[in-house]
Amino acid sequence: MLFNSYEFIFLFLPFTFFIYFYLLQKRLTVGARGFLVFASLFFYSWWNIVYLPLILSSMLFNYVIGNSLNENFKKAKVGKRSLLMFGVVSNIALLGYFKYSDFFIENINLALHSSLSLLHLALPLAISFFTFQQIAYLVDSYRGETKEYDFLNYALFVTFFPQLIAGPIVHHAEMMPQFANKWNLAKNYKNIATGLFIFSIGLFKKVVIADSFAEIADKGFDVLHVLSFTEAWATSLSYTFQLYFDFSGYTDMAIGAALLFNIVLPINFNSPYKALSIQDFWRRWHITLSRFLKDYIYIPLGGNRKGDFRTYVNLMATFTLGGIWHGAGWTFVFWGLLHGIALVVNHIWRSIGFRLPTVLAWFLTFNFINVAWIFFRAKEWDDALKVLSGMTAVETIKIASDMDMHPDWFIMVFVVILTLKTTVEYSKKAIYTPKTAFASGIFFVSAMLLTNHISKFLYFDF
Repeated sequence: MLFNSYEFIFLFLPFTFFIYFYLLQKRLTVGARGFLVFASLFFYSWWNIVYLPLILSSMLFNYVIGNSLNENFKKAKVGKRSLLMFGVVSNIALLGYFKYSDFFIENINLALHSSLSLLHLALPLAISFFTFQQIAYLVDSYRGETKEYDFLNYALFVTFFPQLIAGPIVHHAEMMPQFANKWNLAKNYKNIATGLFIFSIGLFKKVVIADSFAEIADKGFDVLHVLSFTEAWATSLSYTFQLYFDFSGYTDMAIGAALLFNIVLPINFNSPYKALSIQDFWRRWHITLSRFLKDYIYIPLGGNRKGDFRTYVNLMATFTLGGIWHGAGWTFVFWGLLHGIALVVNHIWRSIGFRLPTVLAWFLTFNFINVAWIFFRAKEWDDALKVLSGMTAVETIKIASDMDMHPDWFIMVFVVILTLKTTVEYSKKAIYTPKTAFASGIFFVSAMLLTNHISKFLYFDF
């Protein structure tokens, strides 16, 4: 089920909200949590019920391993480290089977000139996110940073629908205490007003802005065979803006929906295109994924504790893995590699005290990100090369185009992303006022009126 679909907005979300708090009002706390888990699994199964047993099995497996690691169960007769490795490898194997099987078979066929058949497996929705979240839970349990005695609570931690499909990737310790807090067991009208405000703006970002730029990006990447200089830049910038507002919109809607249930999800998006360096960018873009990569890959590899050369190797390895996490393809690997290289360069610049003027630093950072997104979006290498070739073909500048380009849109969006605060920042100052209610209504009604089709969020594919 999509956040921007009619069935979610007008049926699922209000029904789940009212039943959950009705059960809490009757002091049926366990029943309310059970209902929320059931509703979240229904939300998940709406996409394809075939994969419901997969997420249930994954939860049960990780719950048992996690409990053994945090010593709730004293019967485990294997070492904690071995048990952790077994749990982590099992999760990665599950993810690898569904996400990377065909990628590896294709490369084996290419390298050995063989003709092994592809499996053509459908990627289970959200498997990348709930796998990472549960790996984090296992590691946290190993470190003694979390304990969970109740499978229902654990199931709620994994399946809570606002964050299930595309994050944020949350820690058990930052979400479950909120469900246990007695002050969160009753409707909070301040949170409801704020949540609806954030949700409405997120819906507007997705439906009105991201989906509009998607039409230009799709035409440039997938339809036209040759791009002029103008068309190529319009294509790359359109995807850069589409991804920004698609992910920002999703994040806002997830935070807003969770807030209706008095749950505060971690900030996952903080004006990333204002970044003045690639390191700054990764502190602002998909913040909880960056945190996962840092805490569970980069630091265990040694981080920056073993000298400069090892730091550079660790950065490259972490971001290459981050690239392939997004998708099973060499273009994703290359995208991750580009960011790893950029971080190494940034690290060297900082170590020698090299500083760029602010405007030049932003210009270089933004354009690097824009070019790197081309490989992230391209289905094939040829698609990426087509766009890059057009972007350097200055002699092909022309105004007329088959693409429905609007220069004023690009200027307006640049102004928005460089001058406005994040939705969450605005929401802190704009609650419980007629002005807020009016603004929420305008964003919501505009999004509903301008919706001409229901499109899924880009991160749902990852």
